[in-house]
Amino acid sequence: MRATCTPRLFLAVMTSAALAACGSASAPNASSAQQVQVDADDIGGVVTSANGPEAGVWVIAETADLPTRYAKIVVTDDEGRYLVPDLPPATYKVWVRGYGLVDSAPVESTPGKIVDLSARVAPDAAAAAQVYPAAYWYAMMKLPQEGEVAYLRGGLNEYLMWVKNMGCIGCHQLGNLATRTFPPSLGKFSSSHDAWVRRIQSGQAGAQMVGIAMGQLRGVPIKYLAEWTDRIAHGELPASKPQRPSGVERNVVAIVYDWSSPKAYLHDLSGTDRRNPTVNAYGPLYGAPELSTDEFPILDPRTHTATTFHAPVRDANTPTTHDDPVTARSPYWGDERIWDSKANAHNPMLDHLGRVWYTARIRGPDNPDFCKAGSDHPSAKAFPLNRSGRHLAVYEPKTQKYTFVDTCFSTHHLQFASDANNTLWTSGGGQVVGWLDTRKFDETGDAAASQGWSPFVLDTNGNGRRDEWVEPDAPVDPKRDKRIAGGFYTVMPNPADGSVWGSVAFQYPGALIRFDPRTQLSEVYTVPLPGFGVRGADIDRNGVVWVSLGSGHLGEFDRRKCKGPLNGPHATGAHCPEGWTFHNLPGPGFAQLPQFSVESSYYTWVDQHNTLGLGENVPIATGNLFDGVHALVNGTFVTLRIPYPLGFYAKGFEGRIDDANAGWKGRGLWVPSGDRTPWLKEGGQGTKPLVVHFQVRPDPLAK
Repeated sequence: MRATCTPRLFLAVMTSAALAACGSASAPNASSAQQVQVDADDIGGVVTSANGPEAGVWVIAETADLPTRYAKIVVTDDEGRYLVPDLPPATYKVWVRGYGLVDSAPVESTPGKIVDLSARVAPDAAAAAQVYPAAYWYAMMKLPQEGEVAYLRGGLNEYLMWVKNMGCIGCHQLGNLATRTFPPSLGKFSSSHDAWVRRIQSGQAGAQMVGIAMGQLRGVPIKYLAEWTDRIAHGELPASKPQRPSGVERNVVAIVYDWSSPKAYLHDLSGTDRRNPTVNAYGPLYGAPELSTDEFPILDPRTHTATTFHAPVRDANTPTTHDDPVTARSPYWGDERIWDSKANAHNPMLDHLGRVWYTARIRGPDNPDFCKAGSDHPSAKAFPLNRSGRHLAVYEPKTQKYTFVDTCFSTHHLQFASDANNTLWTSGGGQVVGWLDTRKFDETGDAAASQGWSPFVLDTNGNGRRDEWVEPDAPVDPKRDKRIAGGFYTVMPNPADGSVWGSVAFQYPGALIRFDPRTQLSEVYTVPLPGFGVRGADIDRNGVVWVSLGSGHLGEFDRRKCKGPLNGPHATGAHCPEGWTFHNLPGPGFAQLPQFSVESSYYTWVDQHNTLGLGENVPIATGNLFDGVHALVNGTFVTLRIPYPLGFYAKGFEGRIDDANAGWKGRGLWVPSGDRTPWLKEGGQGTKPLVVHFQVRPDPLAK
């Protein structure tokens, strides 16, 4: 609930002139009533400022009367008109946020009213910049010279890969207020360099952060982070300004909910079957709280309630993240170990029956005997596995039964194939891809007999079958096949031909792998420059792969464009550059690389079934420095942004069709926040992870 003109997030940065500009909204008048028609569950009106009608600004209607946080956000049209539709009965605070403005005074209202709002023009550039997306602040950072990163094979490109979508921004939204400044509770330091060295040691993730910044990257990022925060502290502002939402972006309706707990970190959610997104219509959403807790969250958007269920593990001695020590005191949580998870669930996925499958740990890392050498399991005979870090589990919402599925291969992401066996494919197995025949598992309950896995083997001898192979570090032998060193980060069953694709992340420059379940042979396609830094990816119904790249691009790979042989001794990764197309993501570039966006997209998902209403096969990339997502529609990016609370950070998402006959109201995109430190968003410590429902209506006033 907002009680003042200026949120507490901005009290430290707003000028006295900006604070003085706050005032009450104008009273409803006859002209606005004629312009905007509201139903009993709508709030509408006109937004004006000293400059006249304000087009392309956000109107937020927020209430604390419901069991969860509830804020509904719309954008004004060309004439400054707005309509917030379909509000649950409650008392709302209604206010304006936009580029070039400071937040307006909130007006209390209930649905069914016309509420005209007085926007406040920002008194100066500093006040206006406080609501810019993090990308504009992050673009101020200077980059190292090539000589400073010559120890990396890919030089500056590989450095950017790690500080963007593999390392720093792979977990946090750099550029928001919490990261471009230091919290007083961090302590006093002789320099910003020392403050950053201390900052990255904080909490249970400190060892990992230090390992990347000080070990792998030899401390280079600290130099530039410190210089960046010093310049901001001295009043330097972003060099460029964002444009207000236009076109389709003004048709976006977004609802913000919260769930889980203030100390939990959510990775992803699921609320339907990817293959048939009408499954579980209007039903609950299920989250996977990676690392942080075994209280798995559930959001029911019909009742606006957030609950949890406790995910057990099979073996009492299963490791827990509570054992991860606090490297140094957190500025927010002190010495408290806030992470405590044995299940360590990464991703959920609903099946055709509405059951929720999780990549989740059920035991310790040592595999059962059927996985190892000497077993008669077909996959173990070809490639035995001794350890696995995460497995599978399935939750039945109706009975609340949670079933363990012991896998020999490790799991990370998961997707169902469109086949008679409802095969569940997984990533995260390292040197293998793993799968579960869920139909057989349902019939027999036998996890060992229902699963399989395969190493990634190139058909370098070109005979179309998997033969004896040489190991990844051996030279290509044209008489034998060759195993690939690397595995799936994402997993993508191809609806067009039954193959299964995955992205190869955490390697420079990164690649895509295609696996054929029939031959158990693979193909690899390395991303060429200017692209690099493969991360999350998805596939459309034509078999085209779309991938988030650390270079600031959305990559597109179409195997059908390849001109040369797809197997044989020369098909080892660099053989199809013509299959790649690069789409520069929205946002400014660094001063040293102005041609490429600083956007650091974590993941890409393809809307195969037009669940959002922007068309079938539309790729949508996470906008991790834009508080939202970027949809590529007919070659142009449409950004769906959450302006409040600032700091929204997506890692994965899913579309669902609740009612195909209800137009835009019956479909939408569900996006959870996934920053490992959810208290770094606007609102600060004590706020909870968020879930956003994006919908796109035909025009800004559609009901």
